[in-house]
Order: sequence, then C-alpha cells, then structure tokens
Amino acid sequence: MEKNGTDKAALGHELTSNSVPDKSTVAEAEDPLKCPMSRLRIFKNILVLSFGFMFLFTAFQSMANLQTSLNKEQGVGAWSLSAIYAALIVSCMFLPKFIIGLVGCKWTIPVCMIGYALYMAANFYAVIWLMTIAGVILGFGAAPMWSAKCTYLTQLGVWYSRMTGQSEDAIINRFFGFFFMMFQTSQIWGNLISSLVFTSKENQTQSNTTQCGADFCPGDAENNTNLDQNKDRVYTVCGIYLACAVIAMIVVSTLLDPIKLDKEDSSTKGRLSPDLLIATFKHLFTSPTQILLIPLTMYSGVEQAFVSGDYTKSYISCVLGVWNVGYIMIVYGVADAICSFLFGRLVQYVGHIPFFVLATIVHGALQIILLLWTPTPDREVLFYVIAAFWGMGDAVIQTQINALYGALFTENTEAAFANYRLWESMGFMMTYAYNNYPCTNIKLYVCLGFLGAGMLGYTAVEIKERNKKQEKEDITPTTTRL
Repeated sequence: MEKNGTDKAALGHELTSNSVPDKSTVAEAEDPLKCPMSRLRIFKNILVLSFGFMFLFTAFQSMANLQTSLNKEQGVGAWSLSAIYAALIVSCMFLPKFIIGLVGCKWTIPVCMIGYALYMAANFYAVIWLMTIAGVILGFGAAPMWSAKCTYLTQLGVWYSRMTGQSEDAIINRFFGFFFMMFQTSQIWGNLISSLVFTSKENQTQSNTTQCGADFCPGDAENNTNLDQNKDRVYTVCGIYLACAVIAMIVVSTLLDPIKLDKEDSSTKGRLSPDLLIATFKHLFTSPTQILLIPLTMYSGVEQAFVSGDYTKSYISCVLGVWNVGYIMIVYGVADAICSFLFGRLVQYVGHIPFFVLATIVHGALQIILLLWTPTPDREVLFYVIAAFWGMGDAVIQTQINALYGALFTENTEAAFANYRLWESMGFMMTYAYNNYPCTNIKLYVCLGFLGAGMLGYTAVEIKERNKKQEKEDITPTTTRL
C-alpha cells in the first residue's frame, strides 16, 4: 500500500546532504537531548517496527487476496475492501496529526492495529454489515498508523545521522529500505499460510472453466458456487491471521520505545484540523501538473485492486481452486519486491521515462492477453508467469509515481502526497465497489482505459516539465550577463 518515497516526502522533511562530520555534528551526537537513543536502541526499534508490520500485513494482505473468493456472497468481500479505502480517504485528511498528538507516535501504531485485528475477527461471521463496519474501522486507523510509522522511522534516521555525521537522506533511505524489505516478505508468509491450509482438494469444487477468465460474470449461477465448502479451513485461516495481527500489536506495544519528536506541532494537538484537507484541494485546483497525474495515480489503485480482487477470483480460484491463490500471489509479491528494489536504484541512471514505457508495455500486453486467453488447468505455469509480470509492472508504477511526486512537488510535498493517497485510494475504492457487477472483460477495459489515460497525462507532464526546464536554460545566460 505505501512506499518509501511517499513515506518520507509526505512528512515534508528537508533532508541534508552532508556526509562529513564537523564539530557541531559531533557535539550534537554527544548531547543526549539531541540524540536520546543509543545506536543499539535505534537498531532494536527499527527491527521491532519492521517485525510488527510484517506480522500485521502477513494477515491483512493475504486476507485481502482471498476476500473476493471466500466472501463473495452478496459481494461481502469486495464491499468490505471498498469500505476500507473509502474510510482511508477521509482518515488521511483529518486523523493522522490528531491521533499522533493525542496518544503519541509509538502508541498510535498498536492502537490503530486494533482495527486490523477486528477485520480479521469479522471474517469468522462474514456478513455484509459486520464486514463493512470492520472495514471502515480499519480504514480510519490505517492513515494514522502509517503516518506514525513514517514519522518514527524518520526521527530515528535524523538521530542516527547526528551520531554518525552521515547525510539524513542516506540514513533514512537505508532505514526505510530495511523496513520495506521486511514488509514485502509478508506477501510470502501470508499467501503460503493460505495455500497450505487450503491445499487439500477434497470437498472443494471449481466453476465451469468455460466461464472463467474474461468471461467470468459474478451473476452466473455456476460461478457463485462456494469454492471451499469446508468452513473449518476458512476458520483456520482466519484464526491464524487474527493471531498474526495480535502478535503484531503485542510486539510493538511491549518492545517499541516511546519517542519525543524534535518538532511537534502543538497547534493541532488534541483537536481535529481541516488544514490538510484545505491544502490538498488548494494544491489540486492550482496545479495543472497534479490534475494531469490523476488518471495515472488512480490507475495505481485500479491495477492493484484488479490483481487482488479479479485475477485471484476470475482466473486462479475459478480454474485452479482457491488453494492455489496463495502460491501464485507469492510469485507476484516476490517479483514486485525484487523489481521495486532494482528499479528504485536504476531510475537515477536512466530517468523515469523508460520505466513508464516498460510499465505501459507490460501491463497493456497482460491485459490484452487476459482478454483473449481462455484459462485452463493444464496451463498452470501461465498463471504464475502472468502474476510475475504483473508484479514487475506494479513495481514500476509504485516506485516511479512516488519518485515523480517527490521530484515535481518539492515545495508542497504534504499536500501533493495527500493527493496521491486520495486518488490512489479512489482507484481502489471504485474497483472494489463495482467488483460484483460487470463481467471481468469489462473490468479489463476499464484497466486499459485508465492505463492509456494515465500515460497520456504523464506524457503531457514530461513535455510540460521539459519546456519549463528549457525556458530556464534560455533565461539563465541572459541573467548571468546582466
């Protein structure tokens, strides 16, 4: 859901680039008021935070992948996921500063994790009203939890930078890199759990494969058969995921040290403030570049919701059975993690354009293949190949959009990344909301439409920025002569 660039830039920190310690840096490092934690405690807290989120999202990401397959009666699973992102849109505008100011940076994290645990527990009695309420609670807690995590890691990076004299940018990048390395493994563990629990095929039925893939329609009777008749397995998975969420809360509550931030905003402490909401929409209506990026930002949510909500249901569960969802999504997660790591480092050498071209080709080709392909059980390897390439394309979309926002909106990062979260969440919410109505081929056309519109908008942004840069270069020599 969140990436390194978003986390840092959204906080609005100005990162320095000094790499050689001077006398003032050494003095700061020796001052316990400037660096209240030892190196060992800093490393311990990074590890605790990383393990906590790994356990939590081992549960949540894998449960989200299964929602549209296991809880599809009356669209319970899709509606609950849509509710999460609708609540997240509201939450990110009002709650992060308020909650962090109320209970502190550390305690915001385990308190908000309660919403994730409640969502896991709600799956034991998966009716639409209960799952929707649980989704709303989770969504309201998600934005403060992620903001607190970003703030906590960034503050640790600032303190460690003072100790060592290294640049804050380098240290914070290193800390976030380790965190997301641990975080991304949650896709592996969670999906492995679900596949091992559902691995037995006895008493499990599949749909007619002629109505799977692009021809899958939620309203067809044969596609509404329960893909796992044994409720014991469903309860086992829910129980394991609930335990993972509880472990995450316990780990963070007991082992993470409380911190006092160097800069605390007392103006919003203890009260809700619409300041970010106002800044978000002011930025939207005054920035043509932001408007051009809306389709691409929404595509980020649309494509992620499609692969977790429709590819898992219309292709994997429908043809191979729900017990294969986890194995195939592990490949997706691994490809996404590896490519995110590689592409995030290669962009400084080749720029954004080649990667966005790659994403357009890969995702565009996959969506056309999914429209034309009739999936069959004897071509099981193709399900894994498609998942791997979709993960590669998603890695481009996530890393490059975050980096692009960070590069374009350096003077208004908080409002810009609030727009990023707003429009990406809108893409998620919209895709999950209509999940239970059109056939899969219509959803693929929607994906292609957003991909095309998004890349046209991005192309216009590149042309606009290149013209702006050229104008500055034309003016600079004249200014120098004066």
